[in-house]
Amino acid sequence: MGRTPQKRRKDRGLDRRTLLVGGGGVAGLLVAWAAWPRSYKPNLNAAAGEHVFDAFLKIDRAGQVIVIVPQTEMGQGVTTVLPQILADELGADWRTVAVQSAPISPLYANSLLAREWLASDWTRVAGDAGQWAIDQYAVRRALMLTGGGTSVPMFHDAYRQAGAAARVLLCKVAAARWGVPWESCDIQDGIISDGGERRLRLGEAVDDAATFSLPDILPLRQGNDGRLAGQDLPRLDTPSKLDGSHNFAADVRLPDMLFASIRQGPIGDATLKSANDNAAKAVTGFLKLVRTDRWIAAVGTNWWAANKALDLIDPAFTLIGKPVDSGGIDAALEDAFSSDAGRRLYTQGDLSPVFEKATILASEYQVDPGLHLSIEPMCATARVADGMAEVWMATQAPGLARAAIADALGLADDAVTLYPLQAGGSFGRRMDWEAGVQAALIARDMGRPVQLLWSRLEDVIQDRPGAPAHARMAAKLGRNGAIEGWLAKVAAPCAMTQTWARIADGRLPHEAAADAGDKATRLAVAGMVPPYAIPNWAVDHYPADVGLPLGFVRGNAHLHGAFFTESFVDELARMAGIEAMSFRIQMLGGNPRLAHCLSTAAAMGGWQGGIAGSGQGLAAHMMNGTYAALMVEAAIEGNKLTVSRMVAAVDCGDQVNPDIARQQIEGGLIYGLALAMGASVPYQQGMPTRAMLGRMNLPRLGDIGEVTVELIRSTADPAGVSDLAAPLAAPAIANALFTVTGQRFRSLPLMGNA
Repeated sequence: MGRTPQKRRKDRGLDRRTLLVGGGGVAGLLVAWAAWPRSYKPNLNAAAGEHVFDAFLKIDRAGQVIVIVPQTEMGQGVTTVLPQILADELGADWRTVAVQSAPISPLYANSLLAREWLASDWTRVAGDAGQWAIDQYAVRRALMLTGGGTSVPMFHDAYRQAGAAARVLLCKVAAARWGVPWESCDIQDGIISDGGERRLRLGEAVDDAATFSLPDILPLRQGNDGRLAGQDLPRLDTPSKLDGSHNFAADVRLPDMLFASIRQGPIGDATLKSANDNAAKAVTGFLKLVRTDRWIAAVGTNWWAANKALDLIDPAFTLIGKPVDSGGIDAALEDAFSSDAGRRLYTQGDLSPVFEKATILASEYQVDPGLHLSIEPMCATARVADGMAEVWMATQAPGLARAAIADALGLADDAVTLYPLQAGGSFGRRMDWEAGVQAALIARDMGRPVQLLWSRLEDVIQDRPGAPAHARMAAKLGRNGAIEGWLAKVAAPCAMTQTWARIADGRLPHEAAADAGDKATRLAVAGMVPPYAIPNWAVDHYPADVGLPLGFVRGNAHLHGAFFTESFVDELARMAGIEAMSFRIQMLGGNPRLAHCLSTAAAMGGWQGGIAGSGQGLAAHMMNGTYAALMVEAAIEGNKLTVSRMVAAVDCGDQVNPDIARQQIEGGLIYGLALAMGASVPYQQGMPTRAMLGRMNLPRLGDIGEVTVELIRSTADPAGVSDLAAPLAAPAIANALFTVTGQRFRSLPLMGNA
């Protein structure tokens, strides 16, 4: 019998009580944590001939530059961009650069995403001390996280410094051998030289590098000659993905390994009731059923046998509470507007005198939950023996995943070795770790290595979609057409709050959803702060428990935030009798970067002013230091939405690899197109009504027309772009369809979700 995973300890999470222990608020925290270690050493293994320079770099005697990457590669190119930063500063030959996944360590904590995720009213009031507290919590918990486009902004400086430090040490080795000042030496294309005839390969200097010390101030590389940064270098993961040698979770093979499939019941508080065990025995290759209170897995010599056995045993579950259904989700969101839990989270100016006795323009919008639908279903491979466990899986939170597996097995964290793999897509789904825990429990029960692969049906049923949301938008237009007052009321559950409760505190999905059902938070209305110069505005959040566990997705709340904001802005432009781009531009005087993006996209796309029949629509958005605008050309042919053209202009700072940035923006646009067309399902009786990808109305290659991405030149620091473009597509398409049909499309998916 498999043991039900233990609930994660409450002290795993960050809350007000945790951070204020010791009295004196943040001041007490500063005193209490002052005694903690302030530095950590790299915990990297070095093979024969390899030399560890720091937590991000090893170089071997053959001259191979091995860059350590703590972030999960999900197709976004992070295992190329981060090594490119280091190789550029080091002066490496790109052909000699290799990548290795990082072990779990405080040195790789993503405090930037932690700040976004864990910020609260009191940390904001505490200012720098509050941010310091979150940073220290992230580091001391080794909170390694991938998501939110934070990888490059978080680690850019660390990789530059690692490259610069190695360059200085290697130059000092060469300088000592040649009897010249080390400052006269440099590294280009992996060769150390002093500007003359003397040359030394990197591998020839690594043995002596540790005998030298670094200067107090690291000299960073200057000038543009011979630089790798800013070049469209080929991705390091492409060759192995093309020749099939790249290993994803389902490719792992271990000696004596078995295969498992799983059923977890309907959505909600479901417990296993019964199963027809005898029916499974008819399947050739079936070996055993493994049960816990909440799931049942079949194990076989091949995955087909395991999954077929589950089909035959037809497990039954008992569902406590009301089954989730689409009507109930909508009703819960509407009821939230009249609850006492609503709260004003953002405000500027005073709306009361503006709205009093004025003609108010209002519209309502809604967004259905958006599924992840990554190509690779949830998968993990585990081996448990002799009080130790090994798990191979793709995870965006490896430290939290390892801790959860250890808790479930009753082991110490350091008894679990987690091998982080690249994901075949994720869009945020690999922030959760349940497949790893399940695989470990099954492997322990079987006494042999087990690979657990969810079926596509299970992947859809147990998905943690993006949040559904309803919005009531209201505005007052002035005589000149400018917006004088703006009010956004948003009813939505907070997917990020739920995700944290699951992955850090071990709450069950239905428990996390219920816990967050009455808590207003800025995370649920991210993207709702208007980028325009509106003198009086406010954003209210009305939390809700819709009965559907939700999760981290690409763009998170910006997906519905941008749809509500940019759709309503377009309606206001129409009501004011002002062309849609000019209407926006007149309010962007204080936001020149976004204005530049908007005018560039319109010019490149041949913007016709949004005239009837043009099929053209605009949207603009900014998030996390990035700015973007999109012009699309769309139409409805029969009952099908078609998008013939997408032109995006993006200001995302000085990108390390512009081609990868363009890839991510293009991918984000297609992700947003999928949300506009489908990527969602209705729910009935606690189950989705369809689960096959072919029935999701997802865009196919023939549905995607010309896509153009223009990166605006910028000297700003490089910003993350993986989430930026996704929120733009749906509002731009909705605005375009208005020019064709004369009707406003205020719901996502735009063509309904039948």
